[in-house]
Formats: sequence, C-alpha cells, structure tokens
Amino acid sequence: MEETKNRFMSVVYQLYSLKDGKSELEEQTGDERPFEFITGFSVALDAFEEKVKGLEKGSDFDFELTPAEAFGEYIAEGVHKVGREVFTVNGHFDHENIFEGAVITLMDNEEHQFMAKVTKIEEDGVTVDTNHPLAGKTLNFKGRVIENREATEEEIKHLIKHMTGGCSGGCHGCGDHHDGCGCGDHEHNHHHDGGCGCGHCH
Repeated sequence: MEETKNRFMSVVYQLYSLKDGKSELEEQTGDERPFEFITGFSVALDAFEEKVKGLEKGSDFDFELTPAEAFGEYIAEGVHKVGREVFTVNGHFDHENIFEGAVITLMDNEEHQFMAKVTKIEEDGVTVDTNHPLAGKTLNFKGRVIENREATEEEIKHLIKHMTGGCSGGCHGCGDHHDGCGCGDHEHNHHHDGGCGCGHCH
C-alpha cells in the first residue's frame, strides 16, 4: 500500500487485556460505530497505528501490544489521597459525581487536565488512581479494517479544529498521567468506565 502521512482509517475491533495468564474483554466496537481516526495526529496509540496503517481495506488483524507500547507500567506513585474539600461544592461533598469507581477529570497545578479513578472515599480524604485503567497490561486487538484511504484536506482541517478547540469525553490524551496529583481543581464532568482510550486514543 502506498505510504502517505495522513490516512483516514476506520476499524472495528475487540480489545482484550492479558495479565497473569487471564484474558479479559475490555472494549469492542461494531460496524455501526467503528473507530475512525486519521494517522499522524496521535489520536491512536502509536504502536496501534503502526500495526494497522499498512493493512488493506477488508484485512483482519490480531496483534498484541506490550505495556510499554500501550499505556505503560502500573506506577504505585500514581495513587494519591487528597482532601475531601477538593470535591466540595457549595459546602457539600459532591456525592453525585464522586463515588468509588467513578472516573473523573482533575487538573494539575499547570491547568493540565487528566483522568483519575476514585478508588476509596473516607472521612479524611479521597483516594484517586491516576494510572490508566489498562496500565501494566498487555493488550490484544482483534479486528478488521473497514476503510484505509488518504485523508481529505477537509477531514484533516476538521480534526485539527476539534483538537485545538477543546474536546470533551474520550479525547484526553491516551492514558497520559502527570507526576504529582496537584488536585487543586476538579471538573464535574466525570467519566464512567467505557473509554479505555482505544476508541479515541488507541
């Protein structure tokens, strides 16, 4: 296939995490809602993009990515306990958005947003894990290429506008995590499980 920098790709896949000899289905897309992206913009994990961008339309794929190629190793220092006051709204703890298992958006001291999972709520604080949910796991992608063609100028402009205009939901940087919690602020648009970063950030 001719190599071009920016290709429009549409794929469907099942994503399994592999750890300690166990395989678990983490996410899947279907023909009605495929994962669509343009290569060269870090929308997908670099290793995922490298694996699929040379495949013809209609090709099946089945490959594994190591933690280093995917979302990195699990880092114990990524777990932080912060004061309950960080999650207080009008003098009341935000029970609606902050609960064990919730995935929320936090902001560091430099106003960079990142995702964290609430793992424990206690009287003296809230424990959050800033590791990506798939950190430390080998990933197995099984799927099919629906479309692989050169991206149009209009599609590229639309993507750039979306990326620079601020995106919500899954567009949060593919498992980026920041050293130090710096939870000096907290957004109320928390996110529930369902985005491993692969339909938005593989």
